[in-house]
This record gives sequence, structure tokens and C-alpha cells, in this order.
Amino acid sequence: MLGGMTSTAPRNPQATQLARFAGLIADETRAACLLALLDGRAWTASELARHAGVAASTLSEHLGKLVAGGLLAEERQGRHRYVRLADARVAQVVEELSAQVGAQPRARNLRESSAGSAMARGRTCYDHLAGRLGIVVTDAMTTRLLLSQDAGFALTDAGLAWFAAAGIGLDRKSRRPLVRACLDWTERRPHLAGVAGAALCRHALEVGWCVRIGTERAVRVTAEGERALRELLGIESSALR
Repeated sequence: MLGGMTSTAPRNPQATQLARFAGLIADETRAACLLALLDGRAWTASELARHAGVAASTLSEHLGKLVAGGLLAEERQGRHRYVRLADARVAQVVEELSAQVGAQPRARNLRESSAGSAMARGRTCYDHLAGRLGIVVTDAMTTRLLLSQDAGFALTDAGLAWFAAAGIGLDRKSRRPLVRACLDWTERRPHLAGVAGAALCRHALEVGWCVRIGTERAVRVTAEGERALRELLGIESSALR
């Protein structure tokens, strides 16, 4: 100490960046937007404003911060401004943070209760299946030795053959991991994500095994989907309802 002044340690740049990142999420309106965009689709600014219950001008300011911070990607088509989550990494952070905050708040009415039940039963988490549906599929794949959870998630040789036999293509050249565990915020257990999880979800929606319901991320397994999952993974229909 010289002249009565105390020395201070230099700032940690990583700590500064982490604080800025956390600050982007630490706002209820921005958090509502990030949760809505976990459905993997692009939303217009006006749609998100209605969803978050704020004025369009207020929402625009929040979106600007999220885009500048790298959490959202933006594109314009004519007069419309669309935003989506920047990538799967952002979706993983949002979903896993959601898993840490506890159970859903008590529903205020029957509509909220029904929507919450549908989300817990089956939903998309960015680009893969989540909720009870995601867990049931993950467990079935593990039981059939298609997926190993011994040291993280990994597809077995039988698992790779299963995807090929089911006609579900896997992008083996992607920078994303082929499989990874994603902590489910309602089930508090990991479900299948990564390239394989995304491919399975996309296939399920394209061939009609699942359909989206409502305006949230909820999905419902169709009768055709129940038959397919029973034949391909031995999943009983009762486990999907």
C-alpha cells in the first residue's frame, strides 16, 4: 500500500462476460421470449410482444439486446421481423436453467392447468422431444441397448442401425454432438438431444407420429405414432397419455 491507497486485483474478463450473459436472461420479458422460442420456430416481434404481454416498442428494445448478445438470430421478410434462438447451445442453456428453478407455478385457471399438463406430457425442447414423451423414448432406447448412458449419452452400433432401419437420417458431419443429454425441466431427468434427438423429433412431426397442439411447445402423439413407437421401441400407449 502506497500513500494510503489499496491495490486491487485486475478484473477477470471471463467474469465480466459471464455477468453480461446472465444479465441478458435476468429480465422477465426477455426470459419469456427465450422460453417461447424453445419451440424451435421463428416468431415475429408482434407475436412475442403479445406472448410476453408488453408493448411492441418495449419488446423491440429487449429483442435488440438479445440479438446483440448472440442469444437470438434475426431475419426480416418484408415488413416482418422474425427472431429465433441463435443455436442449440442457447436452447440448452435456457432449458437447463429452467430445470433449476423448481416446479411450474400453480395454474390460475383451467386453461393454464390444461396447457401445463400438455407441456409436461410432451413438448419440443428447441428441436428435440421433451417432457414425459422425451423421457419415455429415451428410456426405451436405453432398455433396448440402442442408447448407452454409462458415461454420458452415446448411440450404440445397434442404435445407429435402428435409426437407419427406421429411415431417420443422421447428419454425421454436423458440428453438434451426435447425442447428448438434456436435463428435462419437468421430469428432472435427462432426455435425448443432439443430432439424433433432433432427427427423431423432425421425423416424428413430418410423418405424423406427433402433432403440435396449441400455441405453446406442446405436442401430442397420434394413433399412428402410438403404433410406430410400440413397434419400433416397445412403448405401450398408456405411457404416452
